[in-house]
Amino acid sequence: MSDTKVLSYLGLSMRAGKLLTGDEIVHKAIRSGEAKMVIVAGDASANTQKKFRDKCATYKVPLLIGLDRDRIGSSIGKDTRVVLAVTDLGFAKMISKQVGIMSEVEYIE
Repeated sequence: MSDTKVLSYLGLSMRAGKLLTGDEIVHKAIRSGEAKMVIVAGDASANTQKKFRDKCATYKVPLLIGLDRDRIGSSIGKDTRVVLAVTDLGFAKMISKQVGIMSEVEYIE
């Protein structure tokens, strides 16, 4: 299934040092242009999803909403994670390709 590939790519990007986690850190990455893609857990609050949807739309950063916080966290070797920023264009493109195959993900450009 392609969601396992996305989770695998997240793990690879974390090990490569190309992934940021945390609300404020991701906000700074979006504003500075460092974020190439933002991922928000599908089970995040509606307020959190709206906040990042608006911020990503303003700065024209691709946004992926989907997966659940437990699977995202375990894929990068951490506890639950709600929001991530991919800072490498190559990893962002690899994840984007898989998103078209996934059915449980809402993808916004």
